[in-house]
Amino acid sequence: MARSPMNQETRTKARELFDAGLSRNAIARELDLDPATVTRWAKSEGLEFDRAATAKATQARTVDLAAGRIRLAEKMLAASEAMLDRIDEPYLVYNFGGKDNDYNEHELDSAPVEVRRNIITTAGITFDKLSRIVERSDTGLEQAVGVLDQIADGFRAAAERYRSETSADAAE
Repeated sequence: MARSPMNQETRTKARELFDAGLSRNAIARELDLDPATVTRWAKSEGLEFDRAATAKATQARTVDLAAGRIRLAEKMLAASEAMLDRIDEPYLVYNFGGKDNDYNEHELDSAPVEVRRNIITTAGITFDKLSRIVERSDTGLEQAVGVLDQIADGFRAAAERYRSETSADAAE
């Protein structure tokens, strides 16, 4: 759809909308104009749009995004902790295969080394991401530090379990 030119009728409507408090983008949508055209018109008329509402909306969006990052970080932490907690539990391996597409399974005493490595790597990535969130955040620092302390404790416990298993395996 072609954009309407700023003829006198359009200028009059734009002024009415401006006086009614509409934003530049709202005027542009209402009159089917490019926002840049509305900006040029306002400048030629000596008008300025009130940016306070835009600033408040931007600030609110920033807060919403920060809250979303915290929620996501909490989920990442919970998933990483759950994986670390289960690392020493029995581990089911299975496959489908053969000409009859048979299902076979076997339970191991604990997760294989490559799975353990992936769990620890995932937990490490979580730790790194949460650390970055804390570095960027100027709010909720105490809460974030508490979360990082919990992660560090989890890493220590997992490392101790891994070391003791490795020592036990080497002694056998």
